[in-house]
Amino acid sequence: MTRRYWNINLEEMMEAGVHFGHGTRKWNPRMSPYISAKRKGIHITNLTRTARFLSEACDLVFDAASKGKQFLIVGTKNKAADSVARAAIRARCHYVNKKWLGGMLTNWSTTETRLHKFRDLRMEQKAGRLACLPKRDAAMLKRQLSHLQTYLGGIKYMTGLPDIVIIVDQQEEYTALRECITLGIPTICLIDTNCDPDLADISIPANDDAIASIRLILTKLVFAICEGRSSYIRNP
Repeated sequence: MTRRYWNINLEEMMEAGVHFGHGTRKWNPRMSPYISAKRKGIHITNLTRTARFLSEACDLVFDAASKGKQFLIVGTKNKAADSVARAAIRARCHYVNKKWLGGMLTNWSTTETRLHKFRDLRMEQKAGRLACLPKRDAAMLKRQLSHLQTYLGGIKYMTGLPDIVIIVDQQEEYTALRECITLGIPTICLIDTNCDPDLADISIPANDDAIASIRLILTKLVFAICEGRSSYIRNP
């Protein structure tokens, strides 16, 4: 049963431009059930269906968060990066918002090794030990630390594979999606009219190019996660 308090309304989505899809020439025919019209060469997404799937996704993450499950939010294109980081930090989720490194999940042992190196270097820097090294060695380690911070900073506290992965823009993050499918990790995807709606466990038809649209979808999901976490804390 859908929880009504997610407060998902069509007017709010219209204002955020959630309904605007890609040009009619750039579309996936499998998205046809989620498209309500064509306007000036652009497909218009059926917001009633968007609201339904967003509500289902909110139910899923609420239930998962109430059981202490861990989430990973992925969105690396420029328009999504800041919103992904803010949403993840607010909901205490892990995130990747710069670049998806191939094998980040499917080759978890390598990722884990990199994370250990990252944590070690951060501790060395905080303790001031890098400053005691020869300039050339210190500069090399600082560059390495900066690189790790850029690509692994959002998952620095991740100690195992996530329970659910939320993906902004299926096309852009296809490698991440395939890794989740391979590992059997449930996925929630924000999909535009050029995507395949059958790949993710829950696909939310929405504009994945507008910052306001991305932010609105993530805000609803984050609210549900936070509510679920509160329930988990109250009832451990």
